[in-house]
Amino acid sequence: MPAAPYPGPPPSTPPTAPTGTTGEARSPLTPPADQPHPAGSAAAHPQPTPGSAAAPQPATTQSAPVAPTATPTAGPDPAQEGADGAFVPHPGDGGPRPASATKPHAGADPAQEPTDGPFVPHPGDGGPRPASATAPYAAAPQPGTPSPGDHAPAPTPGAPAAPAATPGAAPGPTPNPNPNPTPQPAWHQYDPWSAPLQGGPAAPPPAPRLRRGPLVAGAVALALLAGGVGGGIGAYVERYGGISDINLSQSAAEEGGRKPDTVAGIAQSALPGVVTLHVRGSAEQGTGTGFVLDHQGHILTNNHVVEPAGGGSGEISVTFSGGQTAKARVIGRDGGYDLAVVQVEGVAGLRPLTLGNSDSVRVGDPVVAIGAPFDLANTVTAGIISAKQRPITAGGQKGDGSDVSYVDALQTDAPINPGNSGGPLVDAKARVIGINSAIRAADSGSGLDGGAQGGSIGLGFAIPINQAKRVAEELINTGRATHPVIGVTLEMEYAGDGARVDERGKDGKDPVIPGGPGAKAGIKAGDVITKVDGAPVHSGEELIVKIRSHRPGDTLALTLQRGGKERSVRLSLGSSSTD
Repeated sequence: MPAAPYPGPPPSTPPTAPTGTTGEARSPLTPPADQPHPAGSAAAHPQPTPGSAAAPQPATTQSAPVAPTATPTAGPDPAQEGADGAFVPHPGDGGPRPASATKPHAGADPAQEPTDGPFVPHPGDGGPRPASATAPYAAAPQPGTPSPGDHAPAPTPGAPAAPAATPGAAPGPTPNPNPNPTPQPAWHQYDPWSAPLQGGPAAPPPAPRLRRGPLVAGAVALALLAGGVGGGIGAYVERYGGISDINLSQSAAEEGGRKPDTVAGIAQSALPGVVTLHVRGSAEQGTGTGFVLDHQGHILTNNHVVEPAGGGSGEISVTFSGGQTAKARVIGRDGGYDLAVVQVEGVAGLRPLTLGNSDSVRVGDPVVAIGAPFDLANTVTAGIISAKQRPITAGGQKGDGSDVSYVDALQTDAPINPGNSGGPLVDAKARVIGINSAIRAADSGSGLDGGAQGGSIGLGFAIPINQAKRVAEELINTGRATHPVIGVTLEMEYAGDGARVDERGKDGKDPVIPGGPGAKAGIKAGDVITKVDGAPVHSGEELIVKIRSHRPGDTLALTLQRGGKERSVRLSLGSSSTD
């Protein structure tokens, strides 16, 4: 039987979804081919047939609210087909199609259809459209609602769009400006991920976005590979010294010497005259230093260096800077000055050192010390003169004071250590100005380095060469050395300032030797000597040091205290000899 005409929904009541087994809203039956298609119905968007050209479909704006869409279930829906298989015309091929071919996709929402309103013709399909379809912008596609891209191709660019309805104007049909549009493929310009069109024809799809993930991963892999290769090469170079042999740059050898006043020039000039002494006795042995005095083989050193050899029962070996060795014997020694002379025989090419003048030395003058500290022969150290006339005492192991040395010393900061004893202290012209004899060690106080094994702390002491020269000459000529004396006995335990003459003599002897230099000058027991030639004296040791820095026969001016009064006397030094 013929299909019933589509009455349209009531003006004020939205269509009600029929109930059925599908659980979703369905559109009314398809109207006959001779009746107009309502806008938004399934017949308005016929499914294109392969080989036929589909008419372009402009985007429409749905003015009716969208009702919730129920989930479709499997199974056909008889409401989607015509009641008697009525046919509707298909645009573009002139042939009829069954009404079932025009059904929309499942999930169509009847709420998308207008309830009333005039229809306007749609270009290319001959069917009217509601006036709401002429809105200037297309609505966003809703889930379950067919879109123009689903059923019809997009309009041809440049084709005129349907005119929009003027608000307040009477609805009426709109003529089709282009009755024969150019057919387009069904899926032309379809992009499911693009945003809804905002007026006008659909824009071309955006260019594909460049994926950076593979590029970043490749860059990271390349960096890791390069780092691994570089690390392997670096480890190989560090362990094996490179792929090939390494040749380091080096300056050419210098043929010229050094200036004579430099440390290197001084050492070059003085070293040939310095020797190392190895002394071996019946009970002990030691190492010291000496230097050549003349071409006869006389060598000056400290008394405590050769003392282990005793009275000739030991052995002394001398090694020159060139490595030549020779035996030596003691010529003379003196414990009071801590000086000794030994002699070698049968040695040619001796290089005596030039003796300077210690009285001309000034504090701050550069000096060089040469010796064999801890048996390290030909060691050179440099410094300055730190002070002059430092009264020091050393020795005293015998207890009777016969082995105590009194030295009016030169102080230097040139490093001096055990083994430097007896070596020369030379000035900037390689002239000997002192004999290195003692150091003040941090662990042993002051004393000669023969008994102190502490290292240098920059406090070294040397016997002035003027004093050593006189003693050396006496030892070479007579085998003995003379000491200047004043002929009095001093109270060494006196705690006051100055050197006091003992009030009681020792062993029944008078503290002031009758007829001696002191008695002739008017010195009496109990007098306190405070100055020598105007230089203050603070103890008995200092007075002895000051006296021994002179020769016998020298005249001294003494200042002394007696009964609370100060007086001055003049004294001519006497002489005593040592055995």
